[in-house]
Amino acid sequence: MSQFLAALIASGTILLVILATDLGRRRITRTRLLRSVIVVAVIIPVFVHSFPTQGNDLSLQLVGIGTGIICGLIAGSLLPAHRRPSGELYTTGGLGYALVWIVLSLGRIVFAYGAEHWFAEGLVRFSVEYQVSGADTYANAFVFMSLAMVLARTTVLVTKMRRLNATAAVPVSVTR
Repeated sequence: MSQFLAALIASGTILLVILATDLGRRRITRTRLLRSVIVVAVIIPVFVHSFPTQGNDLSLQLVGIGTGIICGLIAGSLLPAHRRPSGELYTTGGLGYALVWIVLSLGRIVFAYGAEHWFAEGLVRFSVEYQVSGADTYANAFVFMSLAMVLARTTVLVTKMRRLNATAAVPVSVTR
């Protein structure tokens, strides 16, 4: 499978699950929180074939994880959480939230396409110069970035859920 096709399938799948799960007004449930994590966990063994650690391979993969965490925190901050009068917790995913996921997904796809068609030679030179062992390292960095982004967004949602539950549990004092 080409890098472009792998990026298209992985990024497209994650994007569809995230947008279907989070856009609009959605109830916060454990199933909802776990669904996207499970999808990424299934994608990892399909697209991560090795774990290169020579040269700067590990550094590039860590950059992918760091970028994913930052983008996941940004996405999570764009997903406000509220409590309905009935006590149900819900989020409202809007355009800004969707754009973060769409831009990152398209970026991964465009990079994979460009690596095969537009700047393959330049990427080889870059890889040699900076001691990156090859396509598996780049693929891993993007898959790990996706996982980190989903986990960071899920962590933000769990934190928001806990805060809302904590404020609901605080007794209100009544004065006479």
